[in-house]
Amino acid sequence: MITELNLKNFKSIKSKKFQLRNLNVVIGMNGQGKSSFIQSLLLLRQSDIFEDQLLQLNLGNTGIINLGSAKDVLYQYAPEEESVSYSITFDNENLLEFSTTYNADSDILPIEYRNTNIDIALQSIVKEPLFTKRFQYLNAQRIEPSDENRASYTSVILNDDLGINGQYTAHYIDKFGDKPIAFDNLLHSNSFIKDEILEQDLIKSSLLEQINFWLGEISPKVSVKTKKITNSLVLLGYEFAQSGVGFTNEFAPQNVGFGISYSLHVITAILKARKGDLVIIENPESHIHPRGQAELGKLIALAAQNDVQIIIETHSDHIINGIRVAVKENNDLSDRVIMFYFEKLFNSDEQFSQITDINVDKNGSLDIYPKNFLSEWSNQLFKLM
Repeated sequence: MITELNLKNFKSIKSKKFQLRNLNVVIGMNGQGKSSFIQSLLLLRQSDIFEDQLLQLNLGNTGIINLGSAKDVLYQYAPEEESVSYSITFDNENLLEFSTTYNADSDILPIEYRNTNIDIALQSIVKEPLFTKRFQYLNAQRIEPSDENRASYTSVILNDDLGINGQYTAHYIDKFGDKPIAFDNLLHSNSFIKDEILEQDLIKSSLLEQINFWLGEISPKVSVKTKKITNSLVLLGYEFAQSGVGFTNEFAPQNVGFGISYSLHVITAILKARKGDLVIIENPESHIHPRGQAELGKLIALAAQNDVQIIIETHSDHIINGIRVAVKENNDLSDRVIMFYFEKLFNSDEQFSQITDINVDKNGSLDIYPKNFLSEWSNQLFKLM
């Protein structure tokens, strides 16, 4: 797990030491630097920092992000003698510390390590989730609902990955839907049933069953159906329970709305997590009703009770409040959650992201309420009065 990221001169982040926890919630208005923080980690993952010792800003279709040239990532007001630098610490106390060499038009930044015994450090750091298959990233541009979805042996079977756009979610469910999820605290309340004939309690704990239960918080009584028909194609559909009748006919995803399909990727990413995983999700609330957003916030928070690290970027008060309620109901979450509020600070000679750390106490209350944070609902209501 990443415990600290000290970032300097990266895009709008002039200098900031991020003290990371199990659940890290990145919030703020558009264009305030939230994505820059996430990109700083994705850049490390996609770059060859171990052998060629480079930050690679563009890898085309084979990369996670494309950031342009060095002048696009260097903080524009940085002193001439400075460039982008990182210091990242992991929970096993491994430290990775380096500066970079700046060439404005280049799309690579050579690394100059400042660690002592760097070869020994790299041997341990290469095993961290950020650099292994214990990593899942979902960006904000997830695939549109479709009954035909891509399959990938390499991504799903070998790398345990849904794809950065969720393009392999249907294949993942088809392959691993019958496997039990890793953490009991993520079992939905509907998971526990009593078999009257056998006179024993049963638990529905498979990935597919749990996806259906949690997806039911987005769209009641929905069930996911998958069928792999070729090595490169999986069919995806939804059906709905009808009391006393069974189920409706199967509907194509494009006929039941964006919210179900968009939330399917997020719910699957959280439920498939295992001990030691790192999960990064942008805008988990996209296309989802406010009540469903709150339940999704609860699920994300519950996952953080385990040895999983989650980073989410969100604009949703409902996601945030769902997390806060989960903390109040599970007090041990308090020390596992932190929020980072981004806002631009404008001076006469520079502008940069000012980042406020916000803690959540055992009652779900925040220790700091920055101006304009969680206030827009009341702002608009006041105008209606």
